[in-house]
Amino acid sequence: MQQDVIDEKFLEYEEELEKALTHQTNEYLVIRAGRANPHILDKISIDYYGVPTQIKQMANITVQEARILCITVWDASQVKNVSKAIAASDIGITPSDDGKVIRLVFPQLNEERRREIVKQIKKISEDTKIAMRSARRDIMDDLKEMKKNSEISEDEFSSLEQDVQKLLDKYCDKVDKLFETKEKEILEI
Repeated sequence: MQQDVIDEKFLEYEEELEKALTHQTNEYLVIRAGRANPHILDKISIDYYGVPTQIKQMANITVQEARILCITVWDASQVKNVSKAIAASDIGITPSDDGKVIRLVFPQLNEERRREIVKQIKKISEDTKIAMRSARRDIMDDLKEMKKNSEISEDEFSSLEQDVQKLLDKYCDKVDKLFETKEKEILEI
């Protein structure tokens, strides 16, 4: 019975760690690294006949060249609205449209801007680790409560504590690897 409860807590803990890692990955997708990346538009919504709609749900987004993103809006009457929404967003790229297709030309990043982006992704990775440590604190509180109620022994608690830390270390390594990969991508000229 106790083992089932412990297994369930570990499963929840690992799900929380996985969720934090997935969030970090998704945040990294929308960061502009000098290349055309359709995910940069993921957070931009347009008022499409009274409904906030993401660009990817109302247009075809393609990478025309390494630094050019092409957006073909299916409803031609919405091209201007999409263009305005992109211009008003904080992605830092001015769209150009010919009435049918919107083009986003990604400028080369200078060294200073690359360093700023690296700081930004470093903060995301630190926030991810904070979320993971919070999940560790939650499971440890549960295990301490079980020990206090004599549901597990001191030795079992010690062993479980080490298991919790090993799992956290494994996921923190994944966070660091993701950061290093993204940093290399950004600093690459």
